[in-house]
Amino acid sequence: MELAKLKLLLGITDNAKDALLQFCLDNTTESILNYCNLTALPTGLENTAYRMAMELYRNENFGSQAATGQIVSKSAGDVSVSYRDDANYLQSVMKNHTQQLNKYRVVNWS
Repeated sequence: MELAKLKLLLGITDNAKDALLQFCLDNTTESILNYCNLTALPTGLENTAYRMAMELYRNENFGSQAATGQIVSKSAGDVSVSYRDDANYLQSVMKNHTQQLNKYRVVNWS
């Protein structure tokens, strides 16, 4: 997977976040390979991997000091804001894409 393609999909033009984006690519690829019991990412899962990396980057707030979740509700009167609390957002990302991933999943009996 290419860092330049992920940056284009996210609309990022500078190089300041390259390490964070590369981490998202690596983490997503590793998760797919582990879930599917594969050693290489199939061409048919590349777009799914990019989507997962984009979701991971947008929702994990990598690089920020305060790790806040995604806002799920807010109120105007007496100000109330609620954040999603996902200890492991990647697991929920995986669930959103299991239909595509399961097509490539190899059963591991060990």
